Amino acid sequence: METKLLKANEESIKLACDLLKSGEVVAVPTETVYGLAGDATSSSAIKKIFEAKGRPADNPLIVHIGNIEMLDGIVSEFNNDAKKLADAFWPGPLTIIMPRGEKICKETSAGLDSVGVRMPSNEIARKIINLSGVAFSAPSANLSGKPSPTTAEDVFADMNGRIPLIIDGGESDAGVESTVISVLENTPIILRPGIVTKEEIEKVLNKEVKVAKEVTEGVKADSIVRSPGMKYKHYAPNAKVTIVKSSLEKFVEFVNLNKKENTLVMCFEGEEKLMPVSALSYGKKDDPKSQAHNLFAVLRELDKNHAEQVFVRCPDTTGISLAVYNRLIRSAGFNIIEF
Repeated sequence: METKLLKANEESIKLACDLLKSGEVVAVPTETVYGLAGDATSSSAIKKIFEAKGRPADNPLIVHIGNIEMLDGIVSEFNNDAKKLADAFWPGPLTIIMPRGEKICKETSAGLDSVGVRMPSNEIARKIINLSGVAFSAPSANLSGKPSPTTAEDVFADMNGRIPLIIDGGESDAGVESTVISVLENTPIILRPGIVTKEEIEKVLNKEVKVAKEVTEGVKADSIVRSPGMKYKHYAPNAKVTIVKSSLEKFVEFVNLNKKENTLVMCFEGEEKLMPVSALSYGKKDDPKSQAHNLFAVLRELDKNHAEQVFVRCPDTTGISLAVYNRLIRSAGFNIIEF
């Protein structure tokens, strides 16, 4: 299959709409990461997404809509908590888990009675949805388990020959996937952290919000999960990644003692020259937005540098930093050292 990589314009957007309406899969930009889009109501289209990614079929997908009216049939209930969150954060990087509607095919929801929905703020993505009339499911447009793509070139590296079209809308703003929150119970629960934080959600809902233990812990193989990014190893470069929780001084000592020929470090901006091996900054220490924005690009850079062993300076675990930490521990397969 020939994969076209086209800049976003009127002609390429029309082509994307035509492909979606015909049951094909296309890669589109969103404000979080690039997504691999297919009609959320079409079993055959969703199967093409799983095939292109090599993604396990028990990993649910998120449905993207262009306006509130599209929720009709996508969800069977739009409760008060969901309405408050949609009013506050849509369009934007928040996915709300709600009861599944009759229009959603079982492949999209992995056979569950729930479905995650969000309204992207990226104008190109919304234009494609609204012009095509297709609410699309869109996991990250990468090979399953690899770092998510934040540029069209990243998508092409993974999807060339697997899908017909990639729309280039420039670099993603957020850099990590959406926050996922379930409102199926009285106490909402965050299943995947993102740019929209627990504190922001609690302020809108004026009630306690829980964070699922799976956000910072592994999930049993036979567990049922309602959000992507929970069950399997994700975001992983080829190298063995180790997260190191320590002071900067002890981190440098640890790297010096354990370095090998192809060891690289992921650290905070300004620390690179202190490291005894080659180092890549993934953002400023006190700026979690910069960390989130750069994270996946740096994880992909590790492979370009043929790293075999990577030691990572551990970020904070509150606010937006929790999203960065969540992605890092999964890229490391929960390989964490603390001292």
